[in-house]
Amino acid sequence: MELDFDNRLDPQYDGLEERYAHIMATAFAYLKIRQNYEVDVSLVDDETIHEINRDYRKVDRITDVISFAFNDDKAPNDQINDLKVPKMLGEIFICVPQALRQAKEIGNSDMRELRFLFTHGLLHLLGYDHMKKEDEEIMFPLQESILEKEKSTWKKKNSSN
Repeated sequence: MELDFDNRLDPQYDGLEERYAHIMATAFAYLKIRQNYEVDVSLVDDETIHEINRDYRKVDRITDVISFAFNDDKAPNDQINDLKVPKMLGEIFICVPQALRQAKEIGNSDMRELRFLFTHGLLHLLGYDHMKKEDEEIMFPLQESILEKEKSTWKKKNSSN
């Protein structure tokens, strides 16, 4: 499992790299994914996410997270045989200013919202979606379970240091 982290914003967000790697490990363990995947995540500003959303999704507005899965034709947890060579799973773009605005609006901490958006984007890369009600009923509880598990293991990991 590899995470390629690109912070295009303030260095104060550099610590998210370790947290996102931990979320990814937690999600893979929770979902029993043994494949060696690589995920690219970029923290971007309003202008960048707006441009990506407009150019690739034909939606002319700012959004919080966009995922580009490289295995869109795969079902969730589709098996890939080569465990040694990392396979590019996809890219996640997180708009930090939008995440911070949303966190304030809904009463989340900034960190909770940034963790949520990464988890949400990661599940999209793994083939989960929420376009239909029955898919939403699978994806949303799953992301909450992963976030809770990750939060408790993060606390344990950092309290033993």
